[in-house]
Amino acid sequence: MEKGKKIIDKAGRIFGTSGTRNGAYSVGLTVIVLAVVIVFNLIVGQIPEAYRNIDVSSTKIYDISDTSRDLLKDLDKEVDMTVLAVKDETDERIVTFISKYAALSNRIHVEWVDPVLHPSALTEYDTSEDTIVVSCEETGKTTTVSFSDILVMDTYSYYYYGTTSYTEFDGEGQLTSAVNYVTSETEKTIYQSTGHGESTLSSTITDLMDKNSYTLSEVNLLMSDSVPDDCDLFLMYAPTADLTEEETEMLGTYLDGGGKVMILFGEAGAAELPNLEALLEEYGIGAVEGYIADPARCYQNNYYYIFPELSVSGDMAAGISSEMVLLINVHGLELIDPARDTITTSEFMSSSDQAYAVTETSQEQGRYTIGAVAVESTGGEESDTTDSSDTEAEESASESEEGTDEILESRLTVISGASMIDQQITDTFTTLENTTLFMNAVTANFEGVQNLSIEPKSLSIEYNTMQHTGVFGLLGVFGIPAAVVIGGFVVWFRRRKR
Repeated sequence: MEKGKKIIDKAGRIFGTSGTRNGAYSVGLTVIVLAVVIVFNLIVGQIPEAYRNIDVSSTKIYDISDTSRDLLKDLDKEVDMTVLAVKDETDERIVTFISKYAALSNRIHVEWVDPVLHPSALTEYDTSEDTIVVSCEETGKTTTVSFSDILVMDTYSYYYYGTTSYTEFDGEGQLTSAVNYVTSETEKTIYQSTGHGESTLSSTITDLMDKNSYTLSEVNLLMSDSVPDDCDLFLMYAPTADLTEEETEMLGTYLDGGGKVMILFGEAGAAELPNLEALLEEYGIGAVEGYIADPARCYQNNYYYIFPELSVSGDMAAGISSEMVLLINVHGLELIDPARDTITTSEFMSSSDQAYAVTETSQEQGRYTIGAVAVESTGGEESDTTDSSDTEAEESASESEEGTDEILESRLTVISGASMIDQQITDTFTTLENTTLFMNAVTANFEGVQNLSIEPKSLSIEYNTMQHTGVFGLLGVFGIPAAVVIGGFVVWFRRRKR
């Protein structure tokens, strides 16, 4: 009995020490913390996947723009997204983005189908695995988005070094384009002219047009007797040879009938293409000889690399925030009196008033137009302003019983610098808004159509660099570590003296 009492007393003295009490307190606190963490994880596990992942990446690949949010907010049709892939083996970035995107609308329904367990699904949808099938039953439209279009692989590294890495993430652009395509019942066809030494549109621009569901075709007016009937926009990109008189007449007739024409001039400006220049003058846009140099709005003292002033509003201003657009070696334009009072001409890009039109023999200072739009309404009551006789009006009425009162709006868009969408510029200066403004100018030709072409996000590593080292650089490299070491030594020395 006495022995047992001694053991109990001894145990009491052991557990009664301050060290034991502190240890017990630490164990208890640890248990409580673990319990809180477990409960917290259980609670978080019940939160939908779309809200559990926080984007802390420098490239913000999960950020969804207002353009896509507005589209999904106004979505009035049910959209099915069938993901033909093994979810557990799919790149986490794709899984996360799909869930975040679908969470923005209750009309988007996502279903993952394992093609290994259900191989017939690939035959049913006539596609391959690692593909998202986007469909809308109401419109009957279906399209597919491949994972390789979302995560764009660096083919150079793969083929030359055998390493797999990715350069771009295009989740938002691909899914928004697909949703817009399957839910929209309107399709637009753009014809690009050929036969005049035109340049080829870059893959960056054609990809953006594909995302907006624009069909891009080619036409040579020398081989046609008119602009194609299904042409919604006639595009000339950097022509180096002039139109013939017959082609100019075709374009004039097309515009008179409510057509839409867009011209981007390259090294050969409008002043060197007399027939095209005459067409522009009819719509109140004159050509200025020489290249525009702008010391007040230039890139790093390169006077011919200019940032024009923008005057955009409405659809033309969509997505424009920095108003930074870079053009190289542009020719000048000027607004003049159009041939008819029914034509209204306005500019949306211009140089500063400190600019010069430079030729081999002169330098003329002034403010020059770089981008302009001419609009004309024809038909209906507007037709009374023309010189047509009553007989011609009666003949026109007999040809179309319902077209006499219809008001047609023609639109001529002119940009004096084709470098605006040159791939060397758009891919080098990715923060500029060249492509956004260009696509806005294209989309402005179509009534009720919004520019939904969203560029991919770069996955390139971003480095934090110091442009000016000096005192702050030395402080960051040597000062802070030295302060930490000295502070630690002081604390250690004081405790040692105790």
